[in-house]
Amino acid sequence: MPAAWVAALIGLADDHLILGHRLSEWCGHAPMLEEDLAMPNIALDLIGQARGLYTYAGDLEGAGRDEDALAFGRLERAYRNLLICELPNGDFAHTMLRQFYFASFMQLFWQETESSTDATLAAIAAKAVKEAQYHRRHCAEWVIRLGDGTDESARRMAEAVTLLAPYTGEFFIADPEAGGAVEAGVLPDTKALQPAWQADIEQVFAAAKLVLPENVYAQKGGRSGLHTEAMGHLLAQLQFMQRSFPDMTW
Repeated sequence: MPAAWVAALIGLADDHLILGHRLSEWCGHAPMLEEDLAMPNIALDLIGQARGLYTYAGDLEGAGRDEDALAFGRLERAYRNLLICELPNGDFAHTMLRQFYFASFMQLFWQETESSTDATLAAIAAKAVKEAQYHRRHCAEWVIRLGDGTDESARRMAEAVTLLAPYTGEFFIADPEAGGAVEAGVLPDTKALQPAWQADIEQVFAAAKLVLPENVYAQKGGRSGLHTEAMGHLLAQLQFMQRSFPDMTW
């Protein structure tokens, strides 16, 4: 597999690691006991997917970097995650909507990747798609519950829609590092997933009495290593142990 394709896999793994870390911040702080269990479980699923992708990318790279080196040993500009994954959690409505957007996209992505010409990636997708389906269903229920709930919950969900709107377009911008992986059938064309994603969002928004903004400028740069201010603070926490005790075994 060409080196550029390895970079694309690492970017995909970064999405899951960074968003998983964000979700883990809710542990012990969720608004109800059920969600105090559900959100860390979703975070564990995402980090598990990241581990599989990092391990495979490291094997293909052949430079001796394992999953820990890739997860904890890089500088900020070397991470290639989508910007939406690194944004601060905000309130519960913001977190649920962000996770719904991401899970809806990844469900479609993994469904297509199940037929990848790369057998290992197809196997990763076969497991991940089941988890993404659960994540999407769980978060969609909350989007509807909050959007069509009290005046306060509806206001907060509407604010989350506005705040997150500029970050959803990056899902469908071609990865500059994919380097022919789409043409080779290794990875799906994310642009082609947009109509199905849009239809899914609109269906849930109709039930939640929400409106998806149109013609919003797409914030981008994550896949090129250009991040928001929040990313540096996130990595300071994520990488603390590895930076303080390099290569320590426990």
